[in-house]
Amino acid sequence: MLPKFLLADNSQVLPDKIFVIHNEQPRFIVGCDVEGFSIDQEIYWIDEEPASEELKRELLEQAEEFMDLELEYEEELYALENEEETDENDKSIQ
Repeated sequence: MLPKFLLADNSQVLPDKIFVIHNEQPRFIVGCDVEGFSIDQEIYWIDEEPASEELKRELLEQAEEFMDLELEYEEELYALENEEETDENDKSIQ
């Protein structure tokens, strides 16, 4: 089973863009600026675009929440890895 959302990028071609992929019906991809979900946003519908504006709004809110949480987790993980690396370097100096 695939996750409901995935993050993707193409840093060699579009370094300032990130993509949130929704894998459940209706499937879509949201391209946005790495600095903010609503900045320079483009939506690509893989399946038929829903007629309901409320459903589209709800799906985009879920996609934004997913992206924010994933990027926050990535920052925390990066900070933790740097902290562990610093601790290892300090131990090797002693």
